[in-house]
Amino acid sequence: MSNQVKRSYLEIRSIDELVAKNKPFNDLYLEKVNPPDFQLNKFFYKEIGKNHKWIDRLVWSDQKWINYLKTLGVNTYILKHNKDLIGYFEQIFDKDNLDCEIAYFGILKEYIGKQLGGYLLSESIKTSFNIGSKRIWVHTCSLDHKNALKNYLSRGMKVFKSEILNLN
Repeated sequence: MSNQVKRSYLEIRSIDELVAKNKPFNDLYLEKVNPPDFQLNKFFYKEIGKNHKWIDRLVWSDQKWINYLKTLGVNTYILKHNKDLIGYFEQIFDKDNLDCEIAYFGILKEYIGKQLGGYLLSESIKTSFNIGSKRIWVHTCSLDHKNALKNYLSRGMKVFKSEILNLN
């Protein structure tokens, strides 16, 4: 028996289309991880992904993580409350096409339901436009958090492609 998963691809092409979510409480800040720290990316990928069947990077060696983060155009941002880690996003900027993918995005389980996802997505879109992107895109699927698609749509992103995947 196979399971069907719906994957949606979304995009936003102008900062004017962004329906930004304001900071839900004080002492929140977004920090670019510089220099890159593969351990942070690996931590967020595993912690957030374990609830959403993120599995493709679980087999990555430390060297593969390091090489990925050295790739031109890959940036990681961490959302913090005081010194506590809340969530993250990875963006991959294609400077030739002025295109930016929000490759991974998520909030740690203990912070879900506190209006932080909309704020973090707003900040990821703003950050992506600020580096020169003309188009920001993301994909999500029915395995992601139940409000993921709603969050993307609520921020002004539009679906440009959908597909059904059969998983065994």
